[in-house]
Amino acid sequence: MRFQNIFIAGLLAAILSAGCSQSKHWRSHQGIDITSAEHKLQVSVDGEPFTDYVYEGVSRPVLYPLLGPAQIHMTRHWPAEEFAGEEHDHPHHRSVWFEHGNVNNIDFWSEAPGAGKTVHVKFLKVHSGGKVGIVQSTNILVSASNTLVASDVRTLRFYKIPNGKMFDYEVTTYASHGPITFGDTKEGTMAIRLAESMRLVRNKKPGEGHIVLSTGVRDNETWGKRADWCDYYGPVEGKIVGIAIFDDPRNPRSPTWWHVRDYGLLAANPFGIHDFEHKPPGSGNLTIPAGKSITFRYRIYLHEGDEKQGHVAEKYAEWKNQ
Repeated sequence: MRFQNIFIAGLLAAILSAGCSQSKHWRSHQGIDITSAEHKLQVSVDGEPFTDYVYEGVSRPVLYPLLGPAQIHMTRHWPAEEFAGEEHDHPHHRSVWFEHGNVNNIDFWSEAPGAGKTVHVKFLKVHSGGKVGIVQSTNILVSASNTLVASDVRTLRFYKIPNGKMFDYEVTTYASHGPITFGDTKEGTMAIRLAESMRLVRNKKPGEGHIVLSTGVRDNETWGKRADWCDYYGPVEGKIVGIAIFDDPRNPRSPTWWHVRDYGLLAANPFGIHDFEHKPPGSGNLTIPAGKSITFRYRIYLHEGDEKQGHVAEKYAEWKNQ
Protein backbone atom coordinates (compact mmCIF):
# COMPACT_ATOMS: atom_id res chain seq x y z
CA MET A 1 0.00 0.00 0.00
CA ARG A 2 2.86 2.40 0.82
CA PHE A 3 4.47 1.70 -2.56
CA GLN A 4 1.10 2.32 -4.26
CA ASN A 5 0.70 5.68 -2.52
CA ILE A 6 4.23 6.76 -3.50
CA PHE A 7 3.51 5.74 -7.10
CA ILE A 8 0.23 7.64 -7.16
CA ALA A 9 1.84 10.75 -5.66
CA GLY A 10 4.48 10.64 -8.39
CA LEU A 11 1.84 10.15 -11.06
CA LEU A 12 -0.15 13.13 -9.81
CA ALA A 13 2.97 15.30 -9.77
CA ALA A 14 3.69 14.36 -13.38
CA ILE A 15 0.11 15.09 -14.41
CA LEU A 16 0.11 18.49 -12.71
CA SER A 17 3.48 19.38 -14.16
CA ALA A 18 2.24 18.56 -17.64
CA GLY A 19 -0.93 20.57 -17.08
CA CYS A 20 0.99 23.68 -16.03
CA SER A 21 2.77 23.83 -19.38
CA GLN A 22 -0.44 24.28 -21.36
CA SER A 23 -0.70 27.61 -23.20
CA LYS A 24 -3.25 26.92 -25.93
CA HIS A 25 -5.94 29.28 -27.16
CA TRP A 26 -9.33 28.33 -28.56
CA ARG A 27 -10.89 31.37 -30.22
CA SER A 28 -14.16 32.24 -31.89
CA HIS A 29 -14.77 35.65 -33.45
CA GLN A 30 -18.20 35.89 -31.87
CA GLY A 31 -20.33 33.97 -29.40
CA ILE A 32 -18.49 31.82 -26.85
CA ASP A 33 -14.69 32.28 -26.63
CA ILE A 34 -12.58 29.96 -24.47
CA THR A 35 -8.93 30.85 -23.89
CA SER A 36 -6.21 29.29 -21.77
CA ALA A 37 -4.55 31.14 -18.91
CA GLU A 38 -2.45 30.06 -15.94
CA HIS A 39 -4.30 27.36 -13.96
CA LYS A 40 -7.61 28.07 -15.71
CA LEU A 41 -9.67 28.48 -18.87
CA GLN A 42 -11.40 31.81 -19.42
CA VAL A 43 -14.89 31.85 -20.92
CA SER A 44 -16.36 34.96 -22.54
CA VAL A 45 -19.61 35.72 -24.37
CA ASP A 46 -19.40 38.20 -27.26
CA GLY A 47 -16.14 39.51 -25.87
CA GLU A 48 -17.39 40.00 -22.30
CA PRO A 49 -16.04 37.79 -19.47
CA PHE A 50 -18.47 35.18 -18.19
CA THR A 51 -16.50 32.80 -15.95
CA ASP A 52 -13.19 31.00 -15.44
CA TYR A 53 -12.87 27.21 -15.18
CA VAL A 54 -10.19 26.96 -12.48
CA TYR A 55 -8.61 23.50 -12.45
CA GLU A 56 -5.28 23.91 -10.61
CA GLY A 57 -4.41 25.34 -7.20
CA VAL A 58 -7.79 24.23 -5.83
CA SER A 59 -9.09 21.03 -4.22
CA ARG A 60 -11.65 20.55 -6.99
CA PRO A 61 -12.49 22.27 -10.30
CA VAL A 62 -14.46 25.47 -9.70
CA LEU A 63 -16.08 28.24 -11.71
CA TYR A 64 -15.01 31.68 -10.48
CA PRO A 65 -15.90 34.45 -11.02
CA LEU A 66 -19.43 34.04 -12.35
CA LEU A 67 -20.75 37.15 -14.11
CA GLY A 68 -24.46 37.42 -14.74
CA PRO A 69 -26.68 39.99 -16.47
CA ALA A 70 -25.04 43.42 -16.79
CA GLN A 71 -21.72 41.74 -15.81
CA ILE A 72 -22.80 41.53 -12.18
CA HIS A 73 -20.78 39.20 -9.90
CA MET A 74 -23.29 36.54 -8.94
CA THR A 75 -21.21 34.49 -6.47
CA ARG A 76 -19.23 35.23 -3.33
CA HIS A 77 -15.62 36.30 -3.94
CA TRP A 78 -14.06 34.74 -0.81
CA PRO A 79 -12.02 32.55 -0.47
CA ALA A 80 -10.62 33.25 -3.95
CA GLU A 81 -10.44 36.99 -3.22
CA GLU A 82 -10.95 39.33 -0.29
CA PHE A 83 -14.00 41.57 -0.67
CA ALA A 84 -15.47 44.02 1.83
CA GLY A 85 -18.54 42.87 3.74
CA GLU A 86 -18.30 39.17 2.93
CA GLU A 87 -18.59 36.40 5.52
CA HIS A 88 -15.67 33.97 5.82
CA ASP A 89 -17.73 30.91 6.72
CA HIS A 90 -17.47 27.61 4.86
CA PRO A 91 -14.14 28.11 3.04
CA HIS A 92 -14.97 25.17 0.76
CA HIS A 93 -17.87 27.13 -0.73
CA ARG A 94 -15.95 28.18 -3.84
CA SER A 95 -18.42 29.92 -6.14
CA VAL A 96 -19.65 26.99 -8.32
CA TRP A 97 -18.56 23.38 -7.83
CA PHE A 98 -19.66 19.74 -7.91
CA GLU A 99 -18.62 17.42 -5.05
CA HIS A 100 -20.16 15.13 -2.43
CA GLY A 101 -19.46 14.80 1.27
CA ASN A 102 -19.31 11.00 1.39
CA VAL A 103 -17.82 8.93 -1.41
CA ASN A 104 -16.65 5.59 0.00
CA ASN A 105 -16.68 7.29 3.41
CA ILE A 106 -14.32 10.03 2.19
CA ASP A 107 -15.35 13.67 2.37
CA PHE A 108 -14.93 15.39 -1.01
CA TRP A 109 -17.22 18.30 -0.08
CA SER A 110 -15.17 20.12 2.55
CA GLU A 111 -11.49 21.02 2.66
CA ALA A 112 -10.98 19.84 6.23
CA PRO A 113 -7.96 17.69 7.19
CA GLY A 114 -8.48 14.21 5.77
CA ALA A 115 -10.76 15.37 2.97
CA GLY A 116 -10.31 14.03 -0.53
CA LYS A 117 -9.48 16.00 -3.66
CA THR A 118 -10.65 15.94 -7.26
CA VAL A 119 -7.52 16.35 -9.39
CA HIS A 120 -7.57 17.54 -13.00
CA VAL A 121 -5.85 15.10 -15.39
CA LYS A 122 -6.36 16.57 -18.84
CA PHE A 123 -8.83 18.25 -21.17
CA LEU A 124 -10.67 15.97 -23.57
CA LYS A 125 -12.30 18.81 -25.51
CA VAL A 126 -12.18 22.60 -25.52
CA HIS A 127 -14.34 24.23 -28.16
CA SER A 128 -15.34 27.83 -28.90
CA GLY A 129 -18.40 28.48 -31.03
CA GLY A 130 -20.96 30.99 -32.17
CA LYS A 131 -23.73 29.65 -29.91
CA VAL A 132 -22.10 26.97 -27.73
CA GLY A 133 -18.70 26.57 -26.08
CA ILE A 134 -17.56 23.28 -24.53
CA VAL A 135 -15.07 22.37 -21.82
CA GLN A 136 -14.65 18.65 -21.19
CA SER A 137 -12.09 17.29 -18.74
CA THR A 138 -11.16 14.04 -17.04
CA ASN A 139 -10.34 14.00 -13.32
CA ILE A 140 -9.45 11.57 -10.55
CA LEU A 141 -10.86 11.44 -7.04
CA VAL A 142 -8.02 10.93 -4.58
CA SER A 143 -8.09 10.37 -0.81
CA ALA A 144 -5.89 12.29 1.63
CA SER A 145 -3.54 9.27 1.61
CA ASN A 146 -3.27 9.43 -2.22
CA THR A 147 -5.45 6.38 -2.84
CA LEU A 148 -7.37 6.49 -6.11
CA VAL A 149 -11.09 6.29 -5.34
CA ALA A 150 -12.77 6.94 -8.70
CA SER A 151 -12.55 9.05 -11.84
CA ASP A 152 -14.92 11.36 -13.65
CA VAL A 153 -15.51 13.24 -16.87
CA ARG A 154 -16.94 16.75 -16.54
CA THR A 155 -18.61 18.39 -19.53
CA LEU A 156 -19.59 22.04 -19.34
CA ARG A 157 -21.53 23.65 -22.17
CA PHE A 158 -21.78 27.44 -22.23
CA TYR A 159 -24.56 29.02 -24.29
CA LYS A 160 -25.16 32.34 -25.98
CA ILE A 161 -28.81 33.29 -25.29
CA PRO A 162 -30.77 36.51 -25.91
CA ASN A 163 -31.44 37.33 -22.25
CA GLY A 164 -29.44 36.20 -19.25
CA LYS A 165 -26.67 33.61 -19.25
CA MET A 166 -26.75 29.83 -19.14
CA PHE A 167 -24.58 26.74 -18.96
CA ASP A 168 -24.93 22.99 -18.45
CA TYR A 169 -22.82 21.07 -15.94
CA GLU A 170 -22.60 17.31 -16.55
CA VAL A 171 -20.53 14.84 -14.52
CA THR A 172 -20.09 11.14 -15.27
CA THR A 173 -18.45 9.36 -12.34
CA TYR A 174 -16.75 6.03 -13.06
CA ALA A 175 -16.22 3.23 -10.55
CA SER A 176 -12.83 2.77 -12.16
CA HIS A 177 -11.00 1.58 -9.05
CA GLY A 178 -13.64 -0.64 -7.45
CA PRO A 179 -17.25 -0.03 -6.39
CA ILE A 180 -18.16 3.42 -5.09
CA THR A 181 -20.93 4.47 -2.75
CA PHE A 182 -22.34 7.97 -2.59
CA GLY A 183 -23.21 8.14 1.08
CA ASP A 184 -26.28 9.56 2.77
CA THR A 185 -25.35 13.12 3.80
CA LYS A 186 -26.74 16.59 3.23
CA GLU A 187 -23.23 17.82 2.36
CA GLY A 188 -23.41 18.02 -1.43
CA THR A 189 -23.56 18.12 -4.37
CA MET A 190 -24.10 20.48 -7.40
CA ALA A 191 -23.54 23.72 -5.59
CA ILE A 192 -23.34 27.51 -5.82
CA ARG A 193 -22.46 30.05 -3.12
CA LEU A 194 -24.24 33.24 -4.08
CA ALA A 195 -23.26 36.88 -3.70
CA GLU A 196 -23.64 38.04 -0.10
CA SER A 197 -26.32 40.66 -0.87
CA MET A 198 -28.61 37.94 -2.29
CA ARG A 199 -28.90 36.11 1.03
CA LEU A 200 -32.26 35.33 2.61
CA VAL A 201 -30.72 36.15 6.00
CA ARG A 202 -27.79 38.54 6.41
CA ASN A 203 -26.02 39.57 9.62
CA LYS A 204 -28.61 37.53 11.53
CA LYS A 205 -31.39 39.74 10.16
CA PRO A 206 -33.83 39.22 7.30
CA GLY A 207 -32.06 39.86 4.03
CA GLU A 208 -33.43 40.96 0.69
CA GLY A 209 -32.98 37.62 -1.10
CA HIS A 210 -35.62 34.98 -1.75
CA ILE A 211 -35.71 31.26 -2.57
CA VAL A 212 -38.43 29.57 -4.59
CA LEU A 213 -38.94 25.97 -5.74
CA SER A 214 -40.80 24.76 -8.82
CA THR A 215 -43.49 23.48 -6.43
CA GLY A 216 -44.16 27.01 -5.16
CA VAL A 217 -42.53 26.45 -1.76
CA ARG A 218 -40.57 29.55 -0.75
CA ASP A 219 -37.82 30.89 1.50
CA ASN A 220 -37.31 29.13 4.86
CA GLU A 221 -39.54 26.19 3.88
CA THR A 222 -37.37 25.13 0.91
CA TRP A 223 -34.53 23.28 2.67
CA GLY A 224 -34.66 19.53 2.18
CA LYS A 225 -37.68 19.64 -0.15
CA ARG A 226 -37.86 17.99 -3.58
CA ALA A 227 -38.48 19.97 -6.77
CA ASP A 228 -37.54 20.16 -10.45
CA TRP A 229 -35.72 23.45 -9.96
CA CYS A 230 -34.70 25.97 -7.36
CA ASP A 231 -34.23 29.70 -7.92
CA TYR A 232 -32.39 32.07 -5.55
CA TYR A 233 -32.71 35.78 -6.33
CA GLY A 234 -31.90 39.08 -4.68
CA PRO A 235 -30.17 42.45 -5.10
CA VAL A 236 -26.62 42.85 -6.38
CA GLU A 237 -25.18 46.24 -7.27
CA GLY A 238 -28.64 47.82 -7.30
CA LYS A 239 -30.29 45.20 -9.56
CA ILE A 240 -32.44 42.18 -8.75
CA VAL A 241 -30.86 39.08 -10.27
CA GLY A 242 -31.24 35.35 -9.75
CA ILE A 243 -29.62 31.96 -10.29
CA ALA A 244 -31.62 28.80 -10.91
CA ILE A 245 -30.42 25.20 -10.97
CA PHE A 246 -32.48 22.81 -13.08
CA ASP A 247 -32.46 19.11 -12.16
CA ASP A 248 -32.46 16.89 -15.25
CA PRO A 249 -35.34 14.36 -15.14
CA ARG A 250 -32.82 11.64 -16.09
CA ASN A 251 -30.79 12.26 -12.92
CA PRO A 252 -30.80 9.67 -10.14
CA ARG A 253 -33.86 10.12 -7.92
CA SER A 254 -35.18 13.13 -9.81
CA PRO A 255 -36.75 15.40 -8.69
CA THR A 256 -33.83 16.08 -6.38
CA TRP A 257 -33.74 17.38 -2.81
CA TRP A 258 -32.44 20.92 -2.25
CA HIS A 259 -29.70 21.73 0.24
CA VAL A 260 -30.45 25.45 0.05
CA ARG A 261 -29.58 27.76 2.93
CA ASP A 262 -30.59 31.24 4.05
CA TYR A 263 -26.92 32.33 4.02
CA GLY A 264 -26.58 31.92 0.24
CA LEU A 265 -25.90 28.24 -0.47
CA LEU A 266 -27.83 26.70 -3.36
CA ALA A 267 -27.21 22.97 -3.91
CA ALA A 268 -28.97 20.00 -5.50
CA ASN A 269 -28.40 16.79 -3.51
CA PRO A 270 -29.99 13.43 -4.43
CA PHE A 271 -28.39 11.52 -1.55
CA GLY A 272 -29.13 13.21 1.80
CA ILE A 273 -32.41 11.45 2.52
CA HIS A 274 -31.56 10.77 6.18
CA ASP A 275 -31.08 14.50 6.84
CA PHE A 276 -33.85 15.79 4.59
CA GLU A 277 -36.61 13.32 5.46
CA HIS A 278 -35.48 12.03 8.89
CA LYS A 279 -35.25 8.47 7.64
CA PRO A 280 -32.77 5.88 9.00
CA PRO A 281 -29.07 6.62 8.38
CA GLY A 282 -27.95 5.23 5.05
CA SER A 283 -31.34 5.55 3.38
CA GLY A 284 -29.81 7.75 0.69
CA ASN A 285 -26.81 5.55 -0.09
CA LEU A 286 -26.28 4.80 -3.78
CA THR A 287 -23.66 2.23 -4.88
CA ILE A 288 -22.09 2.04 -8.35
CA PRO A 289 -20.64 -1.42 -9.10
CA ALA A 290 -17.01 -1.70 -10.19
CA GLY A 291 -16.59 -0.86 -13.86
CA LYS A 292 -19.92 0.98 -14.09
CA SER A 293 -20.72 4.71 -14.11
CA ILE A 294 -23.39 7.24 -13.17
CA THR A 295 -24.18 10.59 -14.79
CA PHE A 296 -25.52 13.80 -13.23
CA ARG A 297 -26.85 16.62 -15.42
CA TYR A 298 -27.79 20.15 -14.38
CA ARG A 299 -28.54 23.44 -16.09
CA ILE A 300 -27.63 26.74 -14.41
CA TYR A 301 -29.57 29.80 -15.57
CA LEU A 302 -28.65 33.39 -14.59
CA HIS A 303 -31.38 35.97 -15.06
CA GLU A 304 -32.66 39.44 -14.22
CA GLY A 305 -35.52 39.91 -11.76
CA ASP A 306 -37.35 37.32 -9.69
CA GLU A 307 -38.33 33.85 -10.91
CA LYS A 308 -41.36 35.21 -12.79
CA GLN A 309 -39.53 38.10 -14.45
CA GLY A 310 -36.73 35.68 -15.36
CA HIS A 311 -39.24 33.18 -16.84
CA VAL A 312 -37.57 30.38 -14.89
CA ALA A 313 -40.47 27.91 -15.19
CA GLU A 314 -40.65 28.48 -18.95
CA LYS A 315 -36.89 28.02 -19.38
CA TYR A 316 -37.04 24.74 -17.45
CA ALA A 317 -39.98 23.51 -19.56
CA GLU A 318 -38.12 24.33 -22.78
CA TRP A 319 -35.06 22.41 -21.55
CA LYS A 320 -37.10 19.42 -20.34
CA ASN A 321 -38.91 19.15 -23.67
CA GLN A 322 -35.81 19.36 -25.85
